[in-house]
Amino acid sequence: MDELLTIENLTVAFDTDEGVLTAVDDVSLSIGKGESVGLVGESGCGKSVTALSTLRLIPSPPGRIVSGRARYGAEDLLSVPIERLRAVRGAGIGMIFQEPMTALSPLHRVGKQLVEALRLHGRPSEAEAWATGADWLAKMGIADAAEVMYAYPFQLSGGMRQRVMIAMTLMLGPDLIIADEPTTALDVTIQAQIFELIAQMRARETALLLITHDMGVIWEMCERVIVMYASRIVEQGTREQIFEDPKHPYTEALLLSMPALAGGKGRLPAIKGQVPSPLEYPAGCRFADRCKHAFERCRTEQPPLYALAGGRRSACFLAEAGAAGSRKSEVGNRK
Repeated sequence: MDELLTIENLTVAFDTDEGVLTAVDDVSLSIGKGESVGLVGESGCGKSVTALSTLRLIPSPPGRIVSGRARYGAEDLLSVPIERLRAVRGAGIGMIFQEPMTALSPLHRVGKQLVEALRLHGRPSEAEAWATGADWLAKMGIADAAEVMYAYPFQLSGGMRQRVMIAMTLMLGPDLIIADEPTTALDVTIQAQIFELIAQMRARETALLLITHDMGVIWEMCERVIVMYASRIVEQGTREQIFEDPKHPYTEALLLSMPALAGGKGRLPAIKGQVPSPLEYPAGCRFADRCKHAFERCRTEQPPLYALAGGRRSACFLAEAGAAGSRKSEVGNRK
């Protein structure tokens, strides 16, 4: 598969009063043309910062890209002139942000912002852009789309603002959509409509990077899954590989927190302990203190992302030793 976006050895840090916080640590991933990839992990693991850094959208200061590349075609988005980057944003790579209040201007009407996005990328006349914007709001399930075009973002509910932002992204027809928790604050019916629209975009060879906590959505929408923990990638593979036979203990624990795999009886299994502080990560595996399979080496050495059979990868010493392949995961036992 031709690679559309390739992130190589990305490290992102934030300078705080307490010290240097490493939000993304040596992350590498790729997305092929027309491919759908899910990026999962608990809050604070670096998923959103990885996506924002790709388009140089992290606040600087305090954030800074320490190292790495983000190749879009033949260009490195981390080093191209800002004018070129602005041309890529929206038309080439569209991003659905997690919080619409910070993505929409509070000083301009919704219609003006939709029209500006279309016109900025050389799209139709203002009248045609206005009609296109209203049509996309209607596609988002907004019944009074013509009226909403004249509204300010603060006059809309959180769910309405989210739909406006999604419309602004999809209507430009980008090559890649980065969706960061795209249906936050939306009811189940609207979520289904929006994922159906994204699926229709994908039918036109639009690639998708979906950042979410919802493993059910990952199963429905994504062909490949990347799992992050404590600023690093710990596992990646096809959807079936990850869901049916996870090779990293964190992935296994994450899947067992799903009601369907937990058996539907009693309390859901919890992962003991806490995520280590990004201000001072331990020398060894960052999941070691929470892992029931940990041994001494795990606490002193950081495991690399081992290449396994079937094109998958796992950052676990059990994978290196071959034990992960023979160890029957609890996920597999419960399926």
